[in-house]
Amino acid sequence: MKKVLKFALATASLVFICLSALVVNAGGWDNFKLRYFYLTKYFNDQGKELEDLQKQNLDLTKSSRIDLAQLLNGGPPKDGIPSIDNPKFDTAQTTPFPKDELVIGIVVNGEAKAYPFGIMNWHELVNDTVGNVNLSISYCPLCDTIVAFERDNSTYGVSGKLYQSCLVMYDRADDTLYSQPWALGVVGSQVNRSLTKVPAVKTTLGAWLAKYPDSKILSTDTGHNRDYLRYPYGDYYTNERIIFPVPNQDKRNLHPKAIVSYIWQADNQKPHNQFSGTSHQFVHDELQQVGEKVVEFDDRQILARWDNQLQTVVVEELDGTPLPSSTAFAFVYPAFFE
Repeated sequence: MKKVLKFALATASLVFICLSALVVNAGGWDNFKLRYFYLTKYFNDQGKELEDLQKQNLDLTKSSRIDLAQLLNGGPPKDGIPSIDNPKFDTAQTTPFPKDELVIGIVVNGEAKAYPFGIMNWHELVNDTVGNVNLSISYCPLCDTIVAFERDNSTYGVSGKLYQSCLVMYDRADDTLYSQPWALGVVGSQVNRSLTKVPAVKTTLGAWLAKYPDSKILSTDTGHNRDYLRYPYGDYYTNERIIFPVPNQDKRNLHPKAIVSYIWQADNQKPHNQFSGTSHQFVHDELQQVGEKVVEFDDRQILARWDNQLQTVVVEELDGTPLPSSTAFAFVYPAFFE
């Protein structure tokens, strides 16, 4: 018995030493989790999102815009990253976040709200109501993409799957899967449905409050135990590593994590594994230098400009009406739109 116990202790010690070495080699625990995300398949059921669709007697090969083999396991299972469905809010005086905290800013019917990245990194989706409009606010930490859209009377959750390294959301009304950077149904009964987007900007909390001092700020009182003041992805935001395979990177001439904004509008065509419609990309560093740029988009001219107050790119009609756009890491645009 003593020999068995000694062997078990020695084995456990060896495993601990090896694991510690891997963590150090990866540059810390957060980087280790990203590098070896696939190990979670031994602990999580990562097939539930497709099983729920199959219960509807759908032929998924006919109800899919993309190859199902390209739906990759991101690590957590369906709802393993919990959406915030009953959000609470702070004011400028009560929020714990500093002025340099990155936020998603939204204004609808005169009501302004800010959603700190510190919370969005952990939850990715907030089902909220802004200006009496039911919205879902989504953020993909792996792609830096922001898409806010009307959710009607449903709510949206995190499927646990990724497509081209980016968030795949699902509609709790019918389990349809949506590619977040496209805002488009890609698998399920509502395949090819385009979500109705609303404008959202990436800026700092201080800049947002300077423009909207009465803005509500998403509270850390989410019902979940997370360290919202800590970035959980190691050095991913600035390093050159793309964890999951993505296409068309030979068309990219920027650092993979350089920040761009893009605008897009799907059409009625339905090519497999491809976006169909109009899109345009704006590199933040370039637009900050030139100030503004007029481009052709969907048979008209639109304006992209650098907003000095918010320190970000905003896209508008020529009359100043805001248009929905999204920030992204530079690797995203060629993967999804070229």
